[in-house]
Amino acid sequence: MTTAPATLRRTLSERVNAGHGPFDAAWQAAVRSVPREAFLGTAAFRHTGTAWEPVYREEVGEEEWLRMVYDDRTWVTQVGGRGAADVAGPVAGAPTSSATSPSLVVRTLHTARLRGDERVLEIGTGTGYSTALLCHRLGADNVTSVEYDRSVAGSAAEHLKAAGYAPTLVTGDGLNGHRAGADYDALVATCAVRHVPVSWLLQVRDGGSLTMTLSGWMLAAASIRLTVEEDGSARGRFLACGDAVSYMLARPHERPPRPSFHRHPGVERDTHFPPTLLQDPVAHFVAQLAAPSAELVRLDDDIVLLDVATGSQAWTEPHSTGWTVHQSGPLRLWDQVADALAVWLDAGRPGITAFSMTADPDDQVVSLRGKEAVSWRLPN
Repeated sequence: MTTAPATLRRTLSERVNAGHGPFDAAWQAAVRSVPREAFLGTAAFRHTGTAWEPVYREEVGEEEWLRMVYDDRTWVTQVGGRGAADVAGPVAGAPTSSATSPSLVVRTLHTARLRGDERVLEIGTGTGYSTALLCHRLGADNVTSVEYDRSVAGSAAEHLKAAGYAPTLVTGDGLNGHRAGADYDALVATCAVRHVPVSWLLQVRDGGSLTMTLSGWMLAAASIRLTVEEDGSARGRFLACGDAVSYMLARPHERPPRPSFHRHPGVERDTHFPPTLLQDPVAHFVAQLAAPSAELVRLDDDIVLLDVATGSQAWTEPHSTGWTVHQSGPLRLWDQVADALAVWLDAGRPGITAFSMTADPDDQVVSLRGKEAVSWRLPN
């Protein structure tokens, strides 16, 4: 006998709140009410280690499908622009859309500190599940959601209509916001960005908020809630997070394609920091701030830093008493990272909440409080 979806929703709400909360009771009620199965369609991808394999609702049966849907996990729904229902077998490529885990969605909405009467602009409709949670809490008339991918937007519109929600839906580049509906009381992004788009700052009222994930090409990520000031700037402190933040980068902010990596001997130097230090999520975030144009590739305990635009690279290898780093190209990527890590270590390895951000239409910086003010400018 198939377990009733209402029972599964109640169990999911309790699990999310116990494991990641406590959350506002109104968000718990939204999770108990919004049918997640209505937003995953008929198929989703799971990773086999080498490829993305489609899982079809019809083939696994309703009991197993509902168990999957109400597991608190992210289900990839599109790979390389191809939906799970549109492929006949495993595919290779990078995920381009997903049904984010309910706990991360609820944590983001809870972080936004919505009271229930705000007009909200959501960036990244995705499957429509997060949009439905917003509609349940705020009323559909107060929710505008923008989705970049036309196919994803079409599916989300169908899902929301079937579930009984009618927010304002826009297909387009969410980095431009939606000027026609401004000014908003709050903006919530369910994708990650390398910097705050100026349009977001201009479309949220004074005293309003932007809740978002700051990420980059090293794929380090941290959540932040910014408050818009009267002078048009926005300020806030990064938020403690019990587990990794896994929102995808907005497509216009995605990493550029890069060729296969070939080691260049370059200039050698010893490094005082083991490459394994970058396994610490805050150290990883600091490294990304210091070298924002670089990607990070992990090779066992060693790392590679690559800058596609300049061809610069840095890679580490162990020796008898430590590690050697090889650097080539116009940028000394490891030097940039090492200098920033030295500042962080000297400050006592503070957590992410020691970092703050200021953004205005002309400049955006992340700062670390400590003995001396230290800031890193974000890429535009």
